[in-house]
Amino acid sequence: MSSRAATVEPWEELLASGRDDGRLVREAYEGARRPVLEAPPPLDPRLLEKLPADGLYAHQARAVEAAMTGPFIVTTGTASGKSMCFNLPTINQLLAVPTSRALYLYPTKALTQDQYRTLVGFGLGKRVRPGIYDGDTPREERLAIRRNANVVLTNPDMLHVGILPNHGAWADFFTRLDAVVIDEAHVYRGVFGSHMGNVLRRLRRVASAYGSEPRFMLASATIANPVELAERLTGLEEIELVDEDGSPSAARRIAMWNPPIVDEALAQRRSVLGEAADVLRDLVLSGARTICFIKSRRAVELVSKLVSDAVGDRDPALADVVEPYRAGYTPQQRRDIEARLVSGELRCVVTTDALELGIDIGALDACVVVTFPGTVASLRQMWGRAGRRRTGLAVYVAGEDALDQYFCRHPDEFLERPVESAILDFENEEIHQAHLLCAAHEGPLSTADAGVLGPAWRAHADALVSSGVLREVHGVYSLRHPEDFPAARVSLRSASPDSFAVVDVSSGELLGTVESARAFTTTHQGAVYLHQARSYEVVELDLAARRALVKPFDGDWYTQPKKETLTEIERLLDRRVCLGVELSYGVVRVTETVIAYQRKHLPDHEVIDLQALDLPQTEFTTRALWYELPPDVVEVEFPTELLLGSLHAAEHSQIAVLPLLAMCDRWDIGGLSTNLHPQTGRPTIFIYDGHPGGVGITRRGYEVFETLVGDAHRLIGECPCEAGCPSCVQSPKCGNLNEPLSKAGSLELMARMLER
Repeated sequence: MSSRAATVEPWEELLASGRDDGRLVREAYEGARRPVLEAPPPLDPRLLEKLPADGLYAHQARAVEAAMTGPFIVTTGTASGKSMCFNLPTINQLLAVPTSRALYLYPTKALTQDQYRTLVGFGLGKRVRPGIYDGDTPREERLAIRRNANVVLTNPDMLHVGILPNHGAWADFFTRLDAVVIDEAHVYRGVFGSHMGNVLRRLRRVASAYGSEPRFMLASATIANPVELAERLTGLEEIELVDEDGSPSAARRIAMWNPPIVDEALAQRRSVLGEAADVLRDLVLSGARTICFIKSRRAVELVSKLVSDAVGDRDPALADVVEPYRAGYTPQQRRDIEARLVSGELRCVVTTDALELGIDIGALDACVVVTFPGTVASLRQMWGRAGRRRTGLAVYVAGEDALDQYFCRHPDEFLERPVESAILDFENEEIHQAHLLCAAHEGPLSTADAGVLGPAWRAHADALVSSGVLREVHGVYSLRHPEDFPAARVSLRSASPDSFAVVDVSSGELLGTVESARAFTTTHQGAVYLHQARSYEVVELDLAARRALVKPFDGDWYTQPKKETLTEIERLLDRRVCLGVELSYGVVRVTETVIAYQRKHLPDHEVIDLQALDLPQTEFTTRALWYELPPDVVEVEFPTELLLGSLHAAEHSQIAVLPLLAMCDRWDIGGLSTNLHPQTGRPTIFIYDGHPGGVGITRRGYEVFETLVGDAHRLIGECPCEAGCPSCVQSPKCGNLNEPLSKAGSLELMARMLER
């Protein structure tokens, strides 16, 4: 990737202003790429006549060939035509064997709708009969889809809770199931991916019971370990990789944008949302069709309103060309926004990652990503929206978070950074056991299941027998209570099966649920709770009824919990000496007690007060890395407060950079630092997976610990603040409210380690 001048585009004035005042910290240019075409493999003549006369992109032709011999995963760029890689072999089979069936799995409803339109667009009438079967499908239409559709498009949640437990109603479908398509496979990582690995094994098990062994075809954005991901998701081996992208791409300008500093002493920058709104305003007024990605639903609504108002003030005719798009809208609202975006009626859409994935939303000129989305893979997927058919602009607007500012200080490293590996652990104890119960509901478990459910299934099943939920007779395991419906208790987005209901007392509406592991930190009495971009205040957390009662909230503050955390080492799995410290990896029990919460003003984060809480402690078992610091690394004569602050700041910085090495979010990781741990007898820092059982995040940190410490040291050392700020050692999720912290002490501590 190289910097280079470009032709005059609608955003030139915006970029020029950023160069003048220093907000534009780096520009780059990606050149256009010509297509690589190949003749299609032998296909049904009725299908061949639907294809472009000049042939298929190289990866499409190779994927079709791969599908004829076994499972494959295709991993190419955004808008590279990946859907043809699985549509062609699927449709070819439907034409050859009209009784065949196919199952398409998508992580979002927008993608399902988009692929439905694509399949209908082949114009093969009764030969290809797609049907969408998800939560939006009217109940009166579901029977007809089960009976008549030969391509069923759904999502993992519906497969998990609606289709597999009721497989008897789908007997004809499973008997004839020939193909399973898993699109956007890179989404299935961490907790979601660990659940998905179990759901797909249950799918293979049910299909086998009906005598079918479907081909698995996966498609993914570019990631570092596509074959490993496909194997971990499906449980299959010898999956072929198709990764040579033969599609064309338009040229793309890339701009890294950093909001200006407004308080030199605190190194505080202008609000990233206000800065993003100004960027979007200028793009819309210049005529660029733009999509903007922001993490939170509340931010989506706020930025959309700021841009809409600003554009309307300049040109009233453009007052309705900006729309938010997020989860929580009705199906009709989502379809309407998608249609207006495709048609060009909308000039700008502000969205969460609900539109990150492969839905075809037409020819967009610009893409603005507000704060680092967590992985380079996601960022490039989003940026791929810009310039799909002509030169585009891809903008990254940095926040004050440590990673964002780290990238702004190292823009070249950021732009050249390789994509990450997707991490999941389908044998996570809590997740695996929950799905074994679901599988037992679908049919008794026996030794014949080892090839699908994995080698650890029997040990987990025996544990479930001991806990009284399974029974075992002559090596066959079944539910102790056959009327039970375990799938209803398992959320694919959570590692914990238990949850609290969140109820709006003003309307009586059930807003949703929050997993029990997070209930005390997010829905304690007095907490400001966000749901679908609306704010609520928690009136009461009813522990007996397992529900949080909330009311609408319009105050100008937010809350942050203060908690005490303890870690107990339960089992050592690995250990090595590294950087002069004893580095360990193993199983730990984490005990947390939320003891108070702090109220802070918006938007200046000034502390209002600290309110005490009386809540029971929670505990969970997870995986962690920890390291013990010997006296020659930590000076014994350090005052206790300085030592604690140094350890605490080092812990924060290492958690901040771990997402660079593992495909995860900062919020997936927890930590604890102590000047004297009762089991190690030394100053010790723990970094643990924030989900019960762990999903492999800290294992990655253990493996590349030298890089982890080096990145953390550089993160802190290069931050221009004097005593520590949100861009280096302060954490937005710190249970100790970022006290005590010593930036200088943590720098010295890690420097001594790196000198070893």
